[in-house]
Amino acid sequence: MRLLVVGAGATGGYFGGRLAAAGRDVTFLLRPRRAAQVEQSGLRIRSPHGDVALTPKLVTSDRIDGPWDAVLLTVKAFGLEGAMDDVAPAIGPDTMILPVLNGMRHMDALAARFGPETVVGCACKVAARLDEDGTIVQLASFHELVYGEMDGSTTPRMQRLHEILQGAGFNAKLTDTIAREMWEKWVLLATFGSIGALMRGTVGEVVAAPGGLDFINALLDEVVAAIQTVGVPPAQAFLQAARRQLTQPGSPMTSSMYRDLQDGNPIEADQIVGDLVARARQAAIPTPLLAAAYANLAIYQARL
Repeated sequence: MRLLVVGAGATGGYFGGRLAAAGRDVTFLLRPRRAAQVEQSGLRIRSPHGDVALTPKLVTSDRIDGPWDAVLLTVKAFGLEGAMDDVAPAIGPDTMILPVLNGMRHMDALAARFGPETVVGCACKVAARLDEDGTIVQLASFHELVYGEMDGSTTPRMQRLHEILQGAGFNAKLTDTIAREMWEKWVLLATFGSIGALMRGTVGEVVAAPGGLDFINALLDEVVAAIQTVGVPPAQAFLQAARRQLTQPGSPMTSSMYRDLQDGNPIEADQIVGDLVARARQAAIPTPLLAAAYANLAIYQARL
């Protein structure tokens, strides 16, 4: 199975690099700047699970020679439109697109462009960043890729994909509840991102601040109420684990959005927070804390 990985940042570089190092047929489709960096220095991963250094196969959009079997789409959500144009020559009637993007808006965009049967549900769990020299640094030990058909069915194409993703140096899980798991991830992203937007601190710092714990709990309740109405309700076990994670005293955890804010980088404000605010508003679900976070993020975004 030929796999095209679109992007080699913290997410695409990590999972694609692990797959390539494990001998899978992986090619990267990169923007010119990142392509030049990888061509010069290779693809490097620094990780508690073992470091990786390799020279991966690269391709440009004008040299794609027909459809790929599967496309792992790992760009930032604000780069989706350009990525769809770049990857279009690689999409055929039997191609599977596995989008590892935040929120849910991208699923509609991909289905409209390439057809709903082409898009597979996918979510990842990894904490990583891209150093200035292009090295992918894994910040925590978890690394999981979850995937499945959006209708929960088990199809031959998903079974073939599952076989390819096994034993590649990260946890790969085929699930019949991928839609729920994608909405659950949005719960964490929207809450975590909003905490960083409004409080500018780690979880532990917010919990220790006057009223901080109440704020986090109220924000999480607000996000969950919205998603229970406009999406797929999260499982109770997930919600209990999420609340523990988001309210742990002394926790050094921050969201990737918060780290981008600190570094002055572009952020996914519209996709992670704004889209959920809009969906909740359309369903008449009040989200005052979430809306305040989105306003804050929009001000930052407008200054870039």
